[in-house]
Amino acid sequence: MKHLIILGDGMADWHVPQLNGKTLLQYADTPAMDWLARHGCCGLLKTVPDGFHPGSEVANSSILGYDQHRVYEGRGPLEAASIGVDLQPDDLALRCNLVCVEGDILKNHSCGRLETEEGDQLIRFLNDQLANERVHFYTGVQYRHLLVIKGGDKRLRCTPPHDVPGQPWEQFEIQAEVPEAEETAALLRDLVRRSQELLPTHPLNKERAREGKDMASSIWPWGGGYRPQMTPLTERFPEQISHGAVITAVDLIRGIGRYAGLRVINVPGATGLFDTNFEGKAQAAIDALLGSDPDSPAGGEDFVYLHVEASDEAGHDGSVPLKLQTIEDLDHRLIQPILNKFLAPLLRDGEAPTPFDSSAQPLPPISIALLPDHPTPCAHRTHTAEPIPFAIYYPGIEPDSVQTFDEDAAKGGAYGLLEGDEFIQLFMTK
Repeated sequence: MKHLIILGDGMADWHVPQLNGKTLLQYADTPAMDWLARHGCCGLLKTVPDGFHPGSEVANSSILGYDQHRVYEGRGPLEAASIGVDLQPDDLALRCNLVCVEGDILKNHSCGRLETEEGDQLIRFLNDQLANERVHFYTGVQYRHLLVIKGGDKRLRCTPPHDVPGQPWEQFEIQAEVPEAEETAALLRDLVRRSQELLPTHPLNKERAREGKDMASSIWPWGGGYRPQMTPLTERFPEQISHGAVITAVDLIRGIGRYAGLRVINVPGATGLFDTNFEGKAQAAIDALLGSDPDSPAGGEDFVYLHVEASDEAGHDGSVPLKLQTIEDLDHRLIQPILNKFLAPLLRDGEAPTPFDSSAQPLPPISIALLPDHPTPCAHRTHTAEPIPFAIYYPGIEPDSVQTFDEDAAKGGAYGLLEGDEFIQLFMTK
C-alpha cells in the first residue's frame, strides 16, 4: 500500500459572517475533498500539544507523530536542514525573516512579495556588513532565511513576526528568558537595529520603494534552537516505508522531511503562495509514488508528504477571497488529478468519483490522508491551536456518515479526536 498525505497548510478557519456564517472549507467548491470525506472516514486531530506555540514546525512534525517534548527545537534548525547547513553542537540556528518595518510599525512579515533572488542579494549584503566568526546569514527562500550564532543560548523570548502585523515592533524585541542568555539576546537586538540602518540603503530596496513595493527593511530572528534528534520514518515504520519523499516550497517543511529521512522533491514554479504550481506538485507526487521520477527508487516511493502553503499565506494576509481561491485550487488543480490517476474514473464531467476497484486498477493501491496543519483564520491573521479536520481513504475502508470535508462535519467522524502519534499510527497501519 502506498501512503500519501496531502497537507493544505492553514486552510482550516473560523465561521465567517460574510460567508453566511460558514467556514471557508464549508463555503468553497471542493468536490475532491468532499469525495475523500464521503468515501473515507473523518475525525479531528490535535496538532499542537498543550504548552506549545501553534507554529507550522510544531503542527507538521506532530502530524508525523513526533513527540514535541523530545524533538522540538524551533524553526531555525529545520531551515538549516532544508538549505544544507550542517549545524555543529553549539550552533544556535534561528529563522530569519526579512520583514517590512515602517517607522515604529511592523507592516508585514514578508515584505509583500519578495523573490528569492532579491532575498539572496540582501542576505549577501548583510553578511558583508554584519557577519563575523560567530554570526552568519544563509539564504533561504523568498523572505525566509537563516541566521546562525555560534555559541548562542536558545533560552530566548522571540515572537513570530506573522503573529504581530501592524503592531509596534519594539514591543516584541528579543528578550532573555534566563540571565545566562542575555548576551545572546543583546547580540540579536543589536543585529536587528543595525539591519534597519543598513537595509534601506541597499539599491534593491531603493528600487522597491520607487516602485511602490514594501522594502525589506529589517531582519526578524525567531524560532531558535539546536539540531534536533528525530528518528527517521523508515525506522519507525519499517514494514510500510522503505523510501519516502516530501514535496513543498517551504524550507521548514523540507527540514522536517530531511530529519524524518525523506527525500526532498523540488517542483519548478512552487512558490509557497497563491500562484504556486499546483499541477506540478500533483504530478511530482504521482511520479514519485509510481517511480516515474528518475530519482525515485525502483517501484516508487512508499510514502509522500505533499505540502501546500498557499492557504496559510492567504490567511496571514487576512484575505477571505484569496484563501477561498487557494482552497479551491488545491481541490481542483492538485487533489483531483491525483484522484483521477489512482482512483479513476473520478470527478469527470462533474460526476462523483467511483470507489477504488483494485481488480480493475493496474496502479498500486493507495491510502490518502487530507488535512491542514492548523487553522490560520483570516479574521485573526495568524495560527491558532484548535484541532483540525482530517479525512483518510483507502481501498476497502467502510465510510462513516461524514459527507463533506470541513471543520464541523469532521466532528461527527468515526475517528473522533486524536492527538500525539495516534493519527500517523492509524494512517500508516492501513
